[in-house]
Amino acid sequence: MSNNPKKNTRLVEQILALGGAVISEFPIGTFPAPQNFPIRNRIISGIWLGVLVVEAAEYSGTRITARCALEQNREVFAVPGNVTDKGSWTPNTLIKQGAKLVATWEDVWEELPTDVRLRLQPEGGNESQVGQTASLFGDAEQLPHEKTIFALLTADESTHIDEIVERPEPALSSSEIFAALFELELAGKVKQLPGKNFMKTF
Repeated sequence: MSNNPKKNTRLVEQILALGGAVISEFPIGTFPAPQNFPIRNRIISGIWLGVLVVEAAEYSGTRITARCALEQNREVFAVPGNVTDKGSWTPNTLIKQGAKLVATWEDVWEELPTDVRLRLQPEGGNESQVGQTASLFGDAEQLPHEKTIFALLTADESTHIDEIVERPEPALSSSEIFAALFELELAGKVKQLPGKNFMKTF
């Protein structure tokens, strides 16, 4: 919810119409006071199996959400970033504290409970079909970072992650590169080979 809940009335109606729910510990109409945000973050982390942190500064709501997830015995994942970027402070610190380092979607997938993986995996499918399932996202418009990384890869030769990160052009942070590769893998457009090598699937 934004600072003007009236603007979100239509969004709430759409969420409910699609079978979703709006959850809050506060009565309807409560002013969105900043001191209530950490309580809200506790709910956000509590309803999921885990929390994935891509970017967050040292003092941010995301850091609070990650801490809540740890207290609730949820999985905490983090995408590493350039140490000079302010947005990399929280994910890098979480990794130092034991969060699961995420470079590809498999890093999250392998941590999911077996029953959850079975429900997500197509009937009669194998690990390779997970990428096909994720290709449901493939028809969506790619973000600029994803287009950039996709253009760097080929379908006939793999490229190591270090080579991608160290290229002077385009000037992307490592967290942006990891996030782009993650999304491209989910979309089934990129596959990861042993040794953190990547190539296009077509």
